[in-house]
Amino acid sequence: MIHAAAESGADYAKVQALRSTELTRRERFEDGITDKDGTIRAIKRPFDAERDRLAKLDLSDDDEQWFVDECKRTGIKSMITAFTRFSSQRFVDAGFDAIKIASYDCQSVALLKEVADNFATVFISTGATFDEEILRASQVFAEGQATFLHCVTIYPTPLDQLHLNRMLWLKQFSKQVGFSDHTAPAISNLRASQLAIALEADVIERHFTILEPNETRDGPVSATPKDIRQLRDFSLLSVSERKEKLDSEWPEWQIGLGQEIRTLSATELLNRDYYAGRVAAWVNGKQISNI
Repeated sequence: MIHAAAESGADYAKVQALRSTELTRRERFEDGITDKDGTIRAIKRPFDAERDRLAKLDLSDDDEQWFVDECKRTGIKSMITAFTRFSSQRFVDAGFDAIKIASYDCQSVALLKEVADNFATVFISTGATFDEEILRASQVFAEGQATFLHCVTIYPTPLDQLHLNRMLWLKQFSKQVGFSDHTAPAISNLRASQLAIALEADVIERHFTILEPNETRDGPVSATPKDIRQLRDFSLLSVSERKEKLDSEWPEWQIGLGQEIRTLSATELLNRDYYAGRVAAWVNGKQISNI
């Protein structure tokens, strides 16, 4: 996958530092909470089943180091998503070029401060994040240190819920802005990423696979090497050529613009409720939350 990403023209390959041992047990998610009228108050995600699923994906310190070394051999920059506090020094020691903060941790000032102290290049997703939390997060970093990425935490994201105008609003917080795309290529091709590029996004983040869409959990929202090459080629077009191509292939592209300021959908709020606090670091036998 690393080699395929590099050969397809990607600038970074990213791995996630999510470990099953750091999963937190929260009772309301064991059976979920649903009102009598059918309104869901908390999703169902039992601890034991989720821990067992994640355990199959655990990476050791040696695995992370191997990833960095392989990226160097391949000629692509390495990035890692930090999910818990007190982990960023480990990533520095391994030699990662950049660090990513998932959208549910944009509100985690303690984690952000640790990352800011250790990395010159930081990418922060802002899906399922409130406006005041993005403002507070931006104040942690030096000018040019952080890049904020708009995203919508609905998997897959429908084209009429992209709200890509949100990138305009994010420009007040970082010199570079981008889009973390969770649309499904089989449903909407690469239209969301192409529209973001046409709107002059500096960064596009995609889940990536060399397998068939049904072979991995994230497969349906993942781009292939062919997709990455197409996006790279599209990014090399002039602004006018990008818009001409969109007009030709997706005349209704305006539906992806949405709003700069918006309220989070019910689905995003449910995801935020679960994923914020999903994991926590272990310190002296106790779990320490990011918040």
